[in-house]
Amino acid sequence: MQVRKGAATCYTLLYTQGTPDKRDSRYDANSQFASLRYSGSKCVMRDQMDYVTFDTPKLEGKADKKNQRRCCCWFWRRCCRERELRSRTIVIGQHSPEKFPANVIRNQKYNFITFLPLVLFQQFKFFLNLYFLVMATSQFIPDIRIGYLYTYWGPLSFVLTVTIFREAVDDFRRYQRDKEVNSQRYRRLVRGKDSELVPSSKLRVGDLVVVEKDQRVPADLVLLRTTERSGACFVRTDQLDGETDWKLRLAVPATQKLDSDSQLFDIKAALFVEKPQRDIHSFIGTFTRVREAMCVIEVSASVWPSELVGYEWHCVIQILPCWQHDGYGSEDSLDVENTLWANCVVASGVALGVVVYTGSETRSVMNNSQPRSKVGLLDMEINQLTKVLFVAVLGLAIIMMCLKGFSGPWYRYMFRFVLLFSYIIPISLRVNLDMGKAFYSWSMQRDKEIAGTVVRSTTIPEELGRISYLLSDKTGTLTQNEMVFKKLHLGTVSFSTETFDEVLFRKSLFEFKTSFCLSGLVTTGVHLTLQVSSHLTTAFTQQAQVESVGPSPTHKVRRSEVTRVLEAVKALALCHNVTPVYEEQEIEESHSPGSGSLESQTEADQHYWQQKQESCVYQASSPDEVALVRWTEEVSLPLVRRDLVNMHLRTPSGQILSFTILQIFPFTSETKRMGIILKVGGLNWDQLEHEINSLVLVTETLLCLQEDQSGDITFYLKGADVVMSGIVQYNDWLEEECGNMAREGLRTLVVAKKSLTEEQYLEFETRYNAARMSVSDRVAQVAAVVESLEREMELLCVTGVEDRLQDRVRPTLELLRNAGIKIWMLTGDKLETATCIAKSSRLVSRTQGLHVFKAVVTRTDAHLELNTFRKKQDCALVISGDSLEVCLQYYQHEFLELACGCPAVVCCRCSPTQKAEVVRLIQRHTGKRTAAVGDGGNDVSMIQAADAGIGIAGREGHQASLAADFSIPQFSHLARLLLVHGRRSYKRSASLSQFVIHRGLIITTMQAVFSSVFYFSSVALYQGFLMVGYATVYTMFPVFSLVLDKDVSGKIALTYPELYKELSKGRSLSFKTFLMWVLISIYQGGVIMYGALVLFEDEFIHIVAISFTSLILTELIMVALTVRTWHIIMVMAELFSLALYILSLVVLKDYFDAEFIQTTDFLWKVLIITLVSCLPLYILKFLRKKFSPPSYSKLS
Repeated sequence: MQVRKGAATCYTLLYTQGTPDKRDSRYDANSQFASLRYSGSKCVMRDQMDYVTFDTPKLEGKADKKNQRRCCCWFWRRCCRERELRSRTIVIGQHSPEKFPANVIRNQKYNFITFLPLVLFQQFKFFLNLYFLVMATSQFIPDIRIGYLYTYWGPLSFVLTVTIFREAVDDFRRYQRDKEVNSQRYRRLVRGKDSELVPSSKLRVGDLVVVEKDQRVPADLVLLRTTERSGACFVRTDQLDGETDWKLRLAVPATQKLDSDSQLFDIKAALFVEKPQRDIHSFIGTFTRVREAMCVIEVSASVWPSELVGYEWHCVIQILPCWQHDGYGSEDSLDVENTLWANCVVASGVALGVVVYTGSETRSVMNNSQPRSKVGLLDMEINQLTKVLFVAVLGLAIIMMCLKGFSGPWYRYMFRFVLLFSYIIPISLRVNLDMGKAFYSWSMQRDKEIAGTVVRSTTIPEELGRISYLLSDKTGTLTQNEMVFKKLHLGTVSFSTETFDEVLFRKSLFEFKTSFCLSGLVTTGVHLTLQVSSHLTTAFTQQAQVESVGPSPTHKVRRSEVTRVLEAVKALALCHNVTPVYEEQEIEESHSPGSGSLESQTEADQHYWQQKQESCVYQASSPDEVALVRWTEEVSLPLVRRDLVNMHLRTPSGQILSFTILQIFPFTSETKRMGIILKVGGLNWDQLEHEINSLVLVTETLLCLQEDQSGDITFYLKGADVVMSGIVQYNDWLEEECGNMAREGLRTLVVAKKSLTEEQYLEFETRYNAARMSVSDRVAQVAAVVESLEREMELLCVTGVEDRLQDRVRPTLELLRNAGIKIWMLTGDKLETATCIAKSSRLVSRTQGLHVFKAVVTRTDAHLELNTFRKKQDCALVISGDSLEVCLQYYQHEFLELACGCPAVVCCRCSPTQKAEVVRLIQRHTGKRTAAVGDGGNDVSMIQAADAGIGIAGREGHQASLAADFSIPQFSHLARLLLVHGRRSYKRSASLSQFVIHRGLIITTMQAVFSSVFYFSSVALYQGFLMVGYATVYTMFPVFSLVLDKDVSGKIALTYPELYKELSKGRSLSFKTFLMWVLISIYQGGVIMYGALVLFEDEFIHIVAISFTSLILTELIMVALTVRTWHIIMVMAELFSLALYILSLVVLKDYFDAEFIQTTDFLWKVLIITLVSCLPLYILKFLRKKFSPPSYSKLS
């Protein structure tokens, strides 16, 4: 037995022949080779070699049956059981010896082995196909054969071939899309080399992978190093959790401090990580920097055989490292901040991580459901109708046998009658429907008004016409995920974007040192241009007075307003968690020759005081903060550098203002606010005072900067108006202005400040540190200390930020709402953000109320909150994922009853699994058809669970688009996709299926009449080619041309979306319409058959000629009566089929009497029978259209 040797030199043998206790799992060799010499065995251990060899002699005897059964059970468990998820230890720089799933993304439904069995199962689970399989198989029995084999096996084989080919093409496209994603190349570090490029599918647990900026993370990683000196890295997780905020990730400190990447292979370190979990917001792991102590040899057999005597045994052993601390390293805990989950995108710098989970064990895949084969509601309804028809066939056959008598081989006659009447269930129904689906899909992709639409599943286009619930993602679906600063309100004056262009040119007049008070005012753009002109005029006309006389009382009033603008802009520039990154410097350093280290200093780290033409990108966990800081840059107060302890601003003159960060209180969903305590420093006051002596507002500028000179400490706070209103000093405008901005769809933030003395801050810091060191109830104590500081703060301003909506989102949502579709927004974003977008997108109309479901934890809380919501009328619901989970656990039926009655529902903080579960709950509770639309990887589960999954191919990736049934380039295309193409697909398929059933019913009625007249004989009325040609060449083209029919134009369908409401009721194909077609078929079949029998001549062939010709003409006329909008192809199909049949009358002399069909008797008899069968139906249709027209006809 051979074992691969690791890096260790000491070994522990788990099991050897001759051990006193064979089940003793530890027998320490500890490099003492003599202790491994056992009686009857030989052990050779060679230090510093690649392999260690153990030799055991062959023992006499054989294993008993018990051990054989044990081996068989082990093999069965190994091959068939579900893989057990377990924690793991990963050595940095080494591959894990354990086997883990391959790192591949797989959206395929089948593989090479399962393709044919699964496709056939999916087809024969339909009663229609199973019935015809039995009928076709019965034709191999000579006693009950009633025709040629091809009349049964031909149509069935065609249906199966078309289906198998379509499924193969669809799955092959999925394979190609998966292959494209799995082939994306990444840089992997290799011992002794710089790096190598490998596809993501080749990555294994333990690999060291480099992820560049804007590159997708290929697997779940623990972050080891970044290009930032601090080890920070921002990632975008919108493909994972739907949140637009950038997330801050931190590298492991011990590896970030290394000089180069190659040193990762030299250090002795290991990671312990928890077993794979679904939760994307938590992670438990440890990092240990250690020295190697010994190795353990483990035997892989899970059960030791008790009977070893008498046979030769083999086992596989594995060498694992055991570790001890090396004195300079310690065990550090790892959490979610040290991870990069698969499908995240690195937003800043370059990241280096070690792979910990791959393939099916990654967080993103575990939160996605397996793709399923979707079956349309129309297909299920037709399947039910075929069962009814089968019962009718059995009933008709039993009636015939009762009339004939159960004498002789009655069961044989009985089965022959079933075969004769089997045309009542036409196999051509599946052929026509499948071809129709393909045509609908082709029409959608060819529509120029929704260019870029791709139909990935051609089996369910009719589902688009019966949608009752639309579940939509927010980020990237309804919004563009672009934040734009729109409004700044100071209480007495409002700043907005309307006059930016008019005042930006004036900024050059104010390029003086540190007078950014006035500069900020001008470049902001006051809403009224007259006010800006007044400020400029006053400033310049009073220059002489300022120099000679000094400031007057009017100047103090001006100073107050200007100072408020300064304080507001400065607060926005300082109160945030934004970090600037200079792209050009970062790229240059990452490509510079050197040791290969991932460390680099950005331009802001080294030369932020120099004026260089470099693009600055702001990184933050909130796009709102980025929008605000970007706006402060536009008004000449940019943030130029930030690290963990300092922050630097640049004034319009280029002077650098330095601030020391004393404390940061991050934003949480509980506090709904963010705060920062800063101390001013780093301003050269003497130089500044010398330079501003010649400026206009000397006194005002001195007053603005006096705080900076004294080095006072300032506490800035910003947050939601609901919490800030109780923190700021009394005012009479905050609530009103916040309401106005909210109605405009803006996301509001209230900004305040508080000046602290040195003594006040030191006293606060003492209490804060004591609370942070508390062992019990730490969170509450820290919150209490911070809240003691948040009292009577000075209100500075209110900001309004807009999350830009996708093009034409509002009119699209209005169209869908008028069409009777209830819209639910399921998002992983915060409650405040989701509520704001619901208002701005008009998902919740202005006339509707909005009920925010309070956070509930217990059953009692959920009961009380549900009672509160039950009292609301015509009110939209906003609920978080945690509260939703509680309600569904205790009051699922009651909650769904209330939620489904709401005009709109917003579910925020939803995980991908929750989104899919909500879809399934709606389906089960209402029985209605659902559609899900999204653009991110976190929407895949929801899309696959819905009856119709629609993916948007956006800039955030194509994962949702690839997994969806339908792919569109933008949300606004959804209206035409549903209201026009969905309507047409459903209406056309309903007409097509009923007409094909009518075609089978009418010939079955004729067969029943024929058999009853001719002594209940089980003889076919039409033989051979006539039966095959009836359903194919003679009637196929006109019947299939119904896929071109349309009741209303696309323009009318979009102008009057209310027409769509009728489709969800399923009236186009119901038991009522089915019975109407049954009655029509019985009437027409009876008229044709009895008419032919009454008018036939001496020979039987005349009955065939008269009845079959009348039948073909009746079918062509019925198609014409069914058509609502004629198309040139329909006319051509009718004429072509008629010409084919006339040609057949001449060619098929075995079926028709050539002399008889040329006589006038044949013509008038056929015309009379056809007229009697069709004229009453035309009269009924005319009267119905005259006195009870359908709704769409009034609009046409």
